[in-house]
Amino acid sequence: MRIGIDVGGTNTDAVLLDGREVLASIKTSTTEDVTSGIVAAIDGLQRQRAFDPAAVRAVMIGTTHFINALVEAHRLAPTAAVRLSLPAGASLPPMVDWPQRLVDAVSGRSYLVHGGHEFDGRHIAELDESELRKAADDMGSAGVRSVAITSVFSPVNAEFEARAAEIIASQLPDVAISLSHEIGRIGLLERENATVINAALRELAAHIVDGLAASVTGAGITAPLYLSQNDGTLMDVDFARRYPVATFASGPTNSMRGAAVLSGLDTCAVVDVGGTTSDVGVLRQGFPREATTDVSVAGIRTNFRMPDVLSIGIGGGSRVRGDAASVTVGPDSVGYELTSKALVFGGDTLTATDIAVAAGRAEIGDPSLVAHLDRDFVRAALDRIATDVSDVVDRMRT
Repeated sequence: MRIGIDVGGTNTDAVLLDGREVLASIKTSTTEDVTSGIVAAIDGLQRQRAFDPAAVRAVMIGTTHFINALVEAHRLAPTAAVRLSLPAGASLPPMVDWPQRLVDAVSGRSYLVHGGHEFDGRHIAELDESELRKAADDMGSAGVRSVAITSVFSPVNAEFEARAAEIIASQLPDVAISLSHEIGRIGLLERENATVINAALRELAAHIVDGLAASVTGAGITAPLYLSQNDGTLMDVDFARRYPVATFASGPTNSMRGAAVLSGLDTCAVVDVGGTTSDVGVLRQGFPREATTDVSVAGIRTNFRMPDVLSIGIGGGSRVRGDAASVTVGPDSVGYELTSKALVFGGDTLTATDIAVAAGRAEIGDPSLVAHLDRDFVRAALDRIATDVSDVVDRMRT
């Protein structure tokens, strides 16, 4: 048996599988600390279909912890960016194109050092180890806890990044170090950005992964724990601690992979309607189509592996405003408070879920609580949602 858990911004979904057969499934509200929601989900599976925890062979989790931390600029470690590029590459320093709030959130410090390679592997300049040691001293004094090292054309030759990591680790043995050639692709600034993001999340990753593991073992399950990653495959917890950016698109990726299994189609477009957003992606031979251009994450251009997904701020918890002549849906959402805020649950906020229930498109909550809604207004809201989603699907086709 295996357990699959997907932690979204609104709901945490869990399934108990025996091979390809679903033995039990449950949907619970995502909690603020997320891990307690996972415990509740596993308990719900146990109540629905009693199972021996020792019989579980693997637990697979998709989580939004890390992308949320970046978007919210919260719980990011003090981070330094070291670029090996001098005498070239000094005109645009690290984090030059970052939103200021994120630079502040990571206490961003940058260092330019001699080194790097040409596109054919030749040295731009020899690595200056004394510059690196001086930079490490400054990092230690500034309280830096994570370091991102980027060298020009390191995907072609990573020797300078590896040596720089050895030097910094020798002076700052407790800092986490991320190397750009392991994270991004050709394209210096975008690869550097991805590496700095990864470095800023390393500390949180260790905390979150340990928390997820504790929530699983607390349920008596000793099976290996895996996290889903951007390309539709799984990674073990040690990999997740080192590369938290690999989880950024795990939510829509999980949905797309699930759609392939349930529909029997391996090449198709998938619309994943969540509580906050609807994500549209394309499957090719059962796996998400990979983005071939730079991907913007929280306003930062990156080039690590991400699925080609477009998101729109329409979901089950999206707030609905206006009248039949001028209706808006989203992009703000009540999120995980849907079951207390939406009208059909006795709340005071009109949401897309209320519109769906009033139109007879969904059976959830108490329909009598939305019976007063104007029919023309409900139709206008449905038309607005359909138009916005179809526009995104058309963009993915082209």
